[in-house]
Amino acid sequence: MNILKKTNLFAFVFFPQGTVFPSQITNERESLLMVKKLFATSVSCIMYLRGLFPESCYGERRLDDLSLKILRGNKKCPGSLHIIKWIQGCFQALEKKYNVTEIYQFKFKYTTEGATMDFDSTSTSFESGTYSDDIKKASILLIRKLYILTQNLGPLPNEVILTMKLHYYKEVTPHDYQPPGFKEEEKNSRFLRFEGEPVNMQVGLVSTGFHRMKVKVTTEPSRVSDLENNLFLENSSTEIAHQGLDCDEKKEECNNQVRPSFRDPPLL
Repeated sequence: MNILKKTNLFAFVFFPQGTVFPSQITNERESLLMVKKLFATSVSCIMYLRGLFPESCYGERRLDDLSLKILRGNKKCPGSLHIIKWIQGCFQALEKKYNVTEIYQFKFKYTTEGATMDFDSTSTSFESGTYSDDIKKASILLIRKLYILTQNLGPLPNEVILTMKLHYYKEVTPHDYQPPGFKEEEKNSRFLRFEGEPVNMQVGLVSTGFHRMKVKVTTEPSRVSDLENNLFLENSSTEIAHQGLDCDEKKEECNNQVRPSFRDPPLL
């Protein structure tokens, strides 16, 4: 099976038509599947709203009143295949219970305690108990806030570099472990450093009782001056607006400068 078939399989196995998140979570296996879906949905949201790939790189799914764009493979945009390769590498790390963090920070914590959902919102708080309705509401609110945030950051420059980095707990992760698509960071790496002091924004946290996923966005202060009021509106309407590149309209291949964090996956 070539890499394009694998990536399309990824989109439609994890996101079959008519369903996104499990209706209930009763065990660790169901929790793992839900966290994988929420992670892939969030990454796809960022890719779509930042205009990194054309429309043809996405499939559409619905979550209540949200229209979700889920990344899928497109051989005309090798970068989209890279991102799915990274996501699948993160899935392996999750299965092995090696914690993960990114600059669009998705923090995963494994716990047997009851769930706590704190959105840093002045109007919404979920505490104690693992109830499927609360988990779904938490997931929808996280994705909605991510939509609002990324749509208000403005378009990216014409030339951008996309990369991903994983962090692990040393005491539980084998020294030589790297998931597919990654390799050990070089010493003294100047990876993802801002000019000046950046702003950190807590987007949301979802916990199932078995896994915990937290999303934080870091950006330049000048890009977030008008976001504070919009970001935490729970019931605000959310429409998807794709920014930037659409290679299909120009009938040319998508040549986004995508740099995997530590290794190029093969294009088969």
